[in-house]
Amino acid sequence: MSTTGIDLSSILEAAYGSSSAGINVTSAVSSAVTAAQAPEQAWQNQENTYQSQVSALTQIQTDATNLDNDVQVLNSLTGPLAARSVASSNSSILSASAASGATVGNHVIVVNSLAATASWTSNTYATSSSTVAAGSFTITNGAGSSATITTDGTQTLSAVASQINSSNLGLTANVVTDANGSRLAITANSSGSAANFSVSSNGLGFTQTVTGANASVTIDGLAISSASNTLTNAVSGMSINLLSADPGVQVSLQVSPDTSQASTAINQFVSDYNTLISDLSTQFTFSGSSQGVLSTDSSVRNLQSTVLSALGYTATPASGATTTTISNLSSLGVTVDNNGKLSVDSSSLQSALQNNFSDVQNFFQGSALNGFANSMDRELTSFVSPDSGAFTVDLKSMNTQITALQTDISDYETNIITPLRTKLQSEYDQAEIALQELPTETSQINSELGNTSSKN
Repeated sequence: MSTTGIDLSSILEAAYGSSSAGINVTSAVSSAVTAAQAPEQAWQNQENTYQSQVSALTQIQTDATNLDNDVQVLNSLTGPLAARSVASSNSSILSASAASGATVGNHVIVVNSLAATASWTSNTYATSSSTVAAGSFTITNGAGSSATITTDGTQTLSAVASQINSSNLGLTANVVTDANGSRLAITANSSGSAANFSVSSNGLGFTQTVTGANASVTIDGLAISSASNTLTNAVSGMSINLLSADPGVQVSLQVSPDTSQASTAINQFVSDYNTLISDLSTQFTFSGSSQGVLSTDSSVRNLQSTVLSALGYTATPASGATTTTISNLSSLGVTVDNNGKLSVDSSSLQSALQNNFSDVQNFFQGSALNGFANSMDRELTSFVSPDSGAFTVDLKSMNTQITALQTDISDYETNIITPLRTKLQSEYDQAEIALQELPTETSQINSELGNTSSKN
């Protein structure tokens, strides 16, 4: 072996194999080039290691980001811990929904009457294609604007409906056909007394079928009038849908925390936590005689220690309270095993949510969004922040190393290997030609010396 790392014996074997008098140029050049590429192989091995580390760290960063998103959701004032459900004691009379953060409590509602949408109809005609007699009628909407529709005896019901619809009075005209024939129906585009309108006709026969009116409701004893059957401002944070009127019936609306959404969010947190712990543990578990590709990465080890330590968080009682029923994760029915993984006792979690929801919320959010969720969020952000997180810095460094190695390999190929391959190819080609000419030259020399095969 020479000091350049080229295996001369293998090159000579390729050049002077017993089966051929000449040189196997391709094999000889390949052997020499392969030997010269030894530094490249070392760089390639380093690049492969970095690529494996980038892949593993990217997965852990994704896991940690998912977990961070979970705790941010649990810490949100409009998230699942602020979600509300509303139960109606008589869903045939009214239903309701509540926005995040709506005040928990009970409301008593009586629906005296529903809001009505004004409408008028014409006399009955044989078909929708029937012509309307000559004449005119004037429509005046609730705001006082009016339009006069004139017919000359040639327009059909459908044509008259089109004239009304183009008058921009906030009304809609349609032709309604049933077993009795066809009629022109005019309806206000919104309900309530303010949208009531009138039709004065000159012999064309219009009749008001519904008078526009407001809904009449009492909420917690307070009289409410509404132009719509959907009340969006009567109770802060609630939307109440009036479905039917029954003046003698009190309907109870119970606004409660939405325990279903809260349970889903907590279980998602547990699931994503376990995924992260599993991927972290893989890096420090021996497989054969070695650990994971990130076993020496201090950031990864620090994250493992951080998320395990975070489970020991203890909540302080809410402002004004001396004790709390939910001081830690185990109070929620969330426990940790010897491998650092969490499990949820569904019955314990549901009991905590049903009976002590405010303490559950206080555990996660604290008195000022400074509870368990915020504590873990701050820890995780120090690793996954896209600007300065530890993993962001690590990945940037690894990718820089990969780029540098790829540049070294490319430069080495361009500046060393390619010229060497060209040079060797030329030299071995010339040597091959010389070897091919050797028998002829030997014969000529023997002839000139007078040598013959018998004398030999």
